[in-house]
Amino acid sequence: MVLNYIWIGFFFIAFLAALVQTIFFGDYNVWSEIMNSSFSSARTAFEISLGLTGVLSLWLGLMKIGERGGIIAIFARMVSPFFSRLFPSLPKDSPIFGSIFMNFSANMLGLDNAATPLGLKAMKEMQEVNTQKDRATDAMIMFLVLNTTGLTLVPISVMVYRAQMGAINPSDVFLPILIATYISTLVGLIVTCIKQRINLFDKVILSTIAVVTALIGGVLIFFMNLPQEKVSLYSTVGANSLLFLIIMLFLIAGVRKRINVYEAFIDGAKEGFKTAVTIIPYLVAMLVAIGMFRASGAMEFLTDGVTYLVAACGVDTDFVGAIPTALMKPLSGSGARGMMVDAMTTYGADSFVARVASTIQGSTDTTLYILAVYFGAVGIKKSRYAAGVGLFADLVGIIAAIIVAYIFFG
Repeated sequence: MVLNYIWIGFFFIAFLAALVQTIFFGDYNVWSEIMNSSFSSARTAFEISLGLTGVLSLWLGLMKIGERGGIIAIFARMVSPFFSRLFPSLPKDSPIFGSIFMNFSANMLGLDNAATPLGLKAMKEMQEVNTQKDRATDAMIMFLVLNTTGLTLVPISVMVYRAQMGAINPSDVFLPILIATYISTLVGLIVTCIKQRINLFDKVILSTIAVVTALIGGVLIFFMNLPQEKVSLYSTVGANSLLFLIIMLFLIAGVRKRINVYEAFIDGAKEGFKTAVTIIPYLVAMLVAIGMFRASGAMEFLTDGVTYLVAACGVDTDFVGAIPTALMKPLSGSGARGMMVDAMTTYGADSFVARVASTIQGSTDTTLYILAVYFGAVGIKKSRYAAGVGLFADLVGIIAAIIVAYIFFG
């Protein structure tokens, strides 16, 4: 129901914003822009799905090899003590945990193209044990929230964009992003655990959080002692080489088990193609609503309103140029990237605003897009409180990103 209200809300707000543009500013072209946006957004949704087809086929094919080779089962057993507490409704030692682990790992390495198909596979496996096929389970919601908070150890894409825009040190946002995204993920985890009445003081959960915190602290210390020019190099090479090592591990396990690796890949790739087709209607619905919202001028009104409130509260307004990125981030990944690039173009890649926008971009993931794609792929219509908790964690991550940016660059 939450997604239903959000979706309808986009249309109503777009209509009201267009009326304001017409009546008070005499902008009669806004209606044409809104309708043109609806067509272009629908086309974009299809193009995204088309682009996902190849990636989904590739990674679900590789995952099928990993399954038949026994590697996914090994991963599942490794993380079962922790995941069985976070996802108590799933069968203990379930192979689903292996898919969840692979998805989280890809997200942490900043490899979005790999994370999405792995996440969709995990969702389909969770749907198989779901007794109410149109209603999200607690396990699905926990999984979605942890995805939308976007814990990323290596923000490769943000650093690449900064390099392309001429930043002197493209990786100077690496540490602020790491801190902000960890805060967002931790808050999302805690809120979801409270909502689902999961014991946060369980020794396994506490010890795992402590280990992850220590790992992130170690990464911080390691990269703080590196020259700036080495940060991007080490993080990019490390993430991609580790992922390729996993692919080789899958292939070796398949050969060792004497399975037909090629046929296993083809079987998995077929599933990827079907999944890509399934999500098209859900993407069209969400992206068209967001596109019309933007074309109506509602985003500008919202940005101006936030800027006014910040100034009225006597808070420093140096960061307000990054507000469009913050507002767009939960709605559209490509839109938020566009806003980030626009901030770098307008203010300079090494400006404070550009660094704040870059930190925000890496602090969380695109909540509504993820909900549309992941729930749409398995036919979930009742998302329950997933959107609410995901958007709250986004808000915390964005606030954390702004504060951390002031500490590092202000």
